[in-house]
Formats: sequence, C-alpha cells, structure tokens
Amino acid sequence: MAEWVEDAELGAGFETLTIELGDDPDGEGQIVATLVRSTTAPTNPRGAALYVHGFTDYFFNSEMAAFWVERGFAFYALDLRKCGRSRRAGETPHYVSDLGLYDAELNAALATVRSETEDAPVVLSGHSTGGLILPLWLIRLQRLPGGAAGHGIAGLVLNSPWFDLQGAAWMRTVGTQVIRGVSRFRSRDLMKLPYTDAYGSSLHVSAHGEWDYNLEFKPLDGFPISYGWLNAVRRGQAVLHKGHDVGVPSLVLHSTRSWFSRAFGEKVVGADAVLDVQQIARWSGCLGNALTVRPLVGAKHDVFLSPKPARDAAYAEVDSWLRGADLVS
Repeated sequence: MAEWVEDAELGAGFETLTIELGDDPDGEGQIVATLVRSTTAPTNPRGAALYVHGFTDYFFNSEMAAFWVERGFAFYALDLRKCGRSRRAGETPHYVSDLGLYDAELNAALATVRSETEDAPVVLSGHSTGGLILPLWLIRLQRLPGGAAGHGIAGLVLNSPWFDLQGAAWMRTVGTQVIRGVSRFRSRDLMKLPYTDAYGSSLHVSAHGEWDYNLEFKPLDGFPISYGWLNAVRRGQAVLHKGHDVGVPSLVLHSTRSWFSRAFGEKVVGADAVLDVQQIARWSGCLGNALTVRPLVGAKHDVFLSPKPARDAAYAEVDSWLRGADLVS
C-alpha cells in the first residue's frame, strides 16, 4: 500500500502519493500516476480542489495551492501517467492513445481526495490539455447514476482549455484527417514541427520569466508531439464539440489575445503563445448552461503563471465565482 511521502520537487509543505496503474494499455510497461497534496490544508476543509496540468507540464505552482488553502480548501494536484513525477525510464513523455484512459488515475485520485476530506465537495481545475481531459471525464461521469454531482464534484475551473486545434483552418479539416491516418499505423511517429521556445522562455527564471521549475519535466521548447497522441486529442475535442452538460457550474479563464512566435519577444509576455483564444471562447458553450467565461487582459497561456496584475485578476475571478456558487462564504 503506497503511503504519502514528502514531495521531492516542492519539499516541505507538500506530499506525494504514488497511484499504481498496472500494465500500460499503450504497451510501455508498468505505469503510475502521482497525487500531490498540500500539508497546510485546514483540518475540516469546506471543500477540496483537484488540479490537472497540461502537455509538457506538471504541478509546481505552490501559489495556486496557497490560494485554495486560504479559502478553506484542501488542495491536491495530479501528475498524470508519463508526466512530471510520474514519468519512468523508457516511457514516451505524455503519450496516451485515448484521453479516456486517464479515467483510471482521475477516479483513483477523486476517491482518495473524498476519503481524506470526509466527502467535502470537490472543485476540479484543469489547464490546457488538462482542461480538455476533465470535461470529457465529467461527460462520462454524467452517464453514471448520480452524475458528476453524485460523485462529489461541485465545480469546474478551466485555465486556457484546449478545446480546438490552433493554426490554419485546414489543420482542423484536412490536417486532422492526415493525423488520423498516420496514427493508425505509426502512432508514435513524431510530427516535424518548427522549433519554438517562446512560451517556455517567457516563464522560466533561466530565460525571461519568474518561475523556477524542473526543466526535465517542463522543457522550454516542449516535448515532441506524436501523431497518436494528437489524434487522441482531436477525438476528444470532437466529442466536446457535440455539446454536453458536464453537470456542474464551470468557469473558463483565458487571455484576451493570442500571439504566436517561435522566439521570445515582449508581445509573448501578455498573450497566449500556445492556443487560439478565439477557439477557446467559441467552444466554451459546449460545457452546458451553468457557464462563466472570463477573458483576462495581459494573461499568458497559463493564466496563473501570468505577470502579477493578470494573475491577480485571474485569482479574483476564481474567488468571485466560488462565492457565486456558494462554495465560499
């Protein structure tokens, strides 16, 4: 039975629990996920927050944890299989052939969170690809008795969710068909994409940013993208685009503008350098009627890693939304 141990990444104040997932359905041996928790959570929390990262990412934002704890929540974050703390030697970073496979660690994490917080309401939070993974999970939970709310989930906060493919329109039509075709036979082949470290350089202290994190877990230029993984994302986005009720109130945060560049420049600092914010706004309505969308001036792709004014605005929006949903008094 795995036990909580001090987190090797963040140190004092955080602990990790290894979730054994058994044989990888994608054939890369025994795999694990890692649940992280803040040890400063209140004894009797009013709720719990469970955060899921995006691609080329893992949990390291202790400021985010402090935000939730200050509001009386227990805070947890999940490093998905083959990501961050969960990646083992020989595994393809972030590779999964179907986003639905993440249900295994999501269900396990939710069960742990609820057992430790005496079934307190859980607010899910996801960034980028994590912001797609979570709604798809909720859609599947909605088909079960009691739905998402019956599983203890009380809300959903999405930070620049990856709701559609960025780039030229043909990438969402002809390009998607090419991705699908190649993935059938060469799913782990890597796409030949131009080098860019613009976004990563805007974040990390070694370049032009203010955040210190593990560059082996989150390299400045990102991990390579495989056809099979991107096909899994496109299939997931197609499901979302049909429109669903995820069963709980949702908040979507994103920048007011996108700016794509291969190299760092000042315009990268206050914009989403990864996703098309118009696509995020377009598809947010697919989450159901209980939806709030808040564009943020000067925000980056990860709004909670933005310059302080935009970051403060993002946290203020979450705080206001929590109060409106009666999750904070």
